[in-house]
Amino acid sequence: MNDRVTMDIQDGVADVRLVRADKMNALDGAMFDALIEAGERLKAEPGVRAAVLSGDGRAFCAGLDMGSFQSMASGERRGADGGTAGELLTPKRTEGGSNRAQHAVMVWREVPVPVIAAVHGVAFGGGFQLALGCDLRFVTADARMAVMEIKWGLVPDMGGMVLMRGLVRDDVARELTWTGRIFSGEEALSMGLATRVCADPRDEALALAREIAGKSPTAIRAGKRLFNLAAEADQRQILLHESQEQGALIGSTHQVEAVMANLEKRAPAFAD
Repeated sequence: MNDRVTMDIQDGVADVRLVRADKMNALDGAMFDALIEAGERLKAEPGVRAAVLSGDGRAFCAGLDMGSFQSMASGERRGADGGTAGELLTPKRTEGGSNRAQHAVMVWREVPVPVIAAVHGVAFGGGFQLALGCDLRFVTADARMAVMEIKWGLVPDMGGMVLMRGLVRDDVARELTWTGRIFSGEEALSMGLATRVCADPRDEALALAREIAGKSPTAIRAGKRLFNLAAEADQRQILLHESQEQGALIGSTHQVEAVMANLEKRAPAFAD
């Protein structure tokens, strides 16, 4: 990773932070690269059991760096960083269909363990979509969020359409996309875009991540696979995969340990 993102892993919990505080963690080429690198690293870390994604300073993420919009105003198809504004034009895509900018968001869905976004300050445009890419979103009541692309004559282009459809009604997503209006953390909760409103999202997210880290890691990962599948599959496929995941879990080392810990009234000890 570069100087845009830090990661600290302790006791199975990855604390991932955007650290471009002087720019309210705005997205530039280096930030896209750092987010992708962090997500890809977590995909390969066997000892990680949960992750928290947060922003340093005054905001979670203010969205695309202003320099990219200034380049667009001159008619350029590429951003000030040499690529951000033109990501949709590149033919190179991941196996899941994402271009580079989209992958910076969608990679968090591919991380095999739960990822919690801790949102404070602002989460605009790409920053809002980054939060949507996480499994859960803890937000402050006064956080300010927006599907802000329309302000710049654009549409959500970092997975927003894929991610919003499973969280809010279609008409709500359309209204937010076509107006670009700013809404609070409280309203986000009422619409289904936030999981929990709390005074200190990062502290609460880390506490929940530690709780999750104490559960069976194989069951947690199986659950994430099933939730990801459920977003795309039909009933028959979901039921089949439920049975397959459960069949693999029953009698496994971690499942036996979970049962024995409950019977013996002790904390489970799950080996990596």
